[in-house]
Amino acid sequence: MDIPRYERIFNHLYQKIKEGELKAGDRVPSEKELAVQFNVSRITSKKALELLSQYKLVERIQGRGSFVADAPPDVQDVASGRHADGAEEKRDDDEWRTVGLVLPDFADSFGADLVRGIEEQCASNGCRMMIKLTYDNRENEQEAIRSFVRWGVDGLIVFPGHGEHYNSEILRLVLDRFPLVLVDRYLKGIPANAVYTDNWKAAFDLTNLLLDKGFREVGFLSVPAENTTAVEDRLRGYTDACIQRGWTPMPDHLLTSLYSSLPQSFDTANVQIDLDTVRRFVDMNPEMSAFVVAEYNLALVLREVLLSRGSRIPDDFQIVCFDSPGQPLGPPLFTHVRQNEREIGRRAVEVLIDLLNREDTELHHIVGHDIVLGSSTK
Repeated sequence: MDIPRYERIFNHLYQKIKEGELKAGDRVPSEKELAVQFNVSRITSKKALELLSQYKLVERIQGRGSFVADAPPDVQDVASGRHADGAEEKRDDDEWRTVGLVLPDFADSFGADLVRGIEEQCASNGCRMMIKLTYDNRENEQEAIRSFVRWGVDGLIVFPGHGEHYNSEILRLVLDRFPLVLVDRYLKGIPANAVYTDNWKAAFDLTNLLLDKGFREVGFLSVPAENTTAVEDRLRGYTDACIQRGWTPMPDHLLTSLYSSLPQSFDTANVQIDLDTVRRFVDMNPEMSAFVVAEYNLALVLREVLLSRGSRIPDDFQIVCFDSPGQPLGPPLFTHVRQNEREIGRRAVEVLIDLLNREDTELHHIVGHDIVLGSSTK
C-alpha cells in the first residue's frame, strides 16, 4: 500500500541512522534539500523532519538545522512505536501538491473563468490551490509571493499587475528556478514560462473588423501601456492594422491614460475622472465614429459618454473591445475579443506540472481567441 510522502522521507532518513550512515551529530538535509531530493513541497519535508524530532532521532536547532541526536533511542523502540502509532496510515492531504495563485482581482468580464480553469486542472491533477488577491499593488504582489514560498507551496501561478516589468520577487523565483508560470502576459527580459492570448493578433483582428466596415480613422482607448505587455501588444496590433490600411494613427487618436480597470473597476473617483477624460477625447476627435477599447470596463465608460450626448450605438458610433461578458438574453453588449480564459488556466497548470516534474517545456504558450459579434457594431 502506498504511504504518504513524508513517511517515505522519514523512513529514508531513519534507515540511514539505523545503519550508521548518519551518526550522532551529523547534519540532516534541510527542508529545502529534502524537498528537491524527493520532489515534494517543503510542507512535506518539514513534516518528515518534525516526525524524526518527535521520535528523538534528530535535534532541530533554530537557525542551524537538524542533527542526529547524541543519544538516539534504540531503533527497535522506534520501530515498535511507529507500529503502535499506525505508521502505515492512509494517504492524506500531505500527498497533494499545493499551487499558489496570485492575481490582481477577477470579475465576470475577465478572470473568473481563468480561476475556474486553474482550479479544475488542479483538482484533476491532485493539486490544491491557494489564492491571494493583490489589488494591482506591487508591494502586495511581492508579499503574496514571499508568503506562498514561506508556506511551502510547490509552485506558483502569477497574473502580474499592470506595469510589472521587473518585480524583484518574480525575478528571484526565475533565478532560483522555482516552478513559476505567468498568465495573461509575459514579462520582457525575464525568461519565465507564460500562458496568454496573442494580444497583438487579437487587437489586429479587432481593428480590421472596423476597418473592413469602411471606417478610416479609428480611436484607441486603454489603461497606460508602459511595461504591461498585454496592453502594449494590443496597442501595437491596433497601430499595425491601421498602418497596413494606409493610415497612421496620430497621438491625438490614442487615449492611454484611463483608470477604470481591475481591480476596483468602478471606484467612483476613477470613473468620474475617466468620464471627463473620455468626454474631452471624443470632443477633440469629431471625425471619429469607431473605437477599439482595450478592456471591457473602459468600453462601458466610452459607451456612457456617447449615450449621454444623445448618440446612438451602433448607428452613430461603433465600439469593439476585449472581454465583454455574455448576456442572459440576446447578444453581448459589445463586439469583442473573447479570450479562452478557462483554457489559459488549464494550460498554466499543465505547464506548472511539467516544471514540477522537471520536464522541458516552451517558455511561451499562446492560447487562441475568438471574435464575438455584439450590439455595438452593425
